[in-house]
Amino acid sequence: MKEECIFCKIVGGEIPAEVVYQDSQFLAIRDIHPAAPEHLLVLPKQHFATIAQCPEDPLLAALLRAVHHTAKAAGIAESGYRLVLNQGPDAGQEVPHLHFHVLGGKRLGWSPA
Repeated sequence: MKEECIFCKIVGGEIPAEVVYQDSQFLAIRDIHPAAPEHLLVLPKQHFATIAQCPEDPLLAALLRAVHHTAKAAGIAESGYRLVLNQGPDAGQEVPHLHFHVLGGKRLGWSPA
C-alpha cells in the first residue's frame, strides 16, 4: 500500500467508496465522475502503478475475471460493456494505481480522441 495513493486509501477503508464487487485480490467501485450510466473501476488491492509492474500470471487472468464479476454485479454483463485501461498521463491515467474502467448501461459510441 502506497500511503499517498487515493486508491490504496480506498482499499484500506480510509476513504469511503461505493463497492460493487470485491474478492481477496480486487475491489470494484463506482467512479465518482461517471462517463456512462454504469462507470466502475476495478483495481487490485495490491499497489501497482502501471501494468508493467503487475505480475503477468495469474494476477492478470484473475483481474479479467474480476472485471466480468463486476459487470455481472452491476447488471451490464449481458447487454455489454467497454473495458478501458488508461496507461500513463498521455492516455489519461490520473491515478498511478493500475485500474480498469468498466463502462456500460447504454449503447456506447467510439471516440478515443
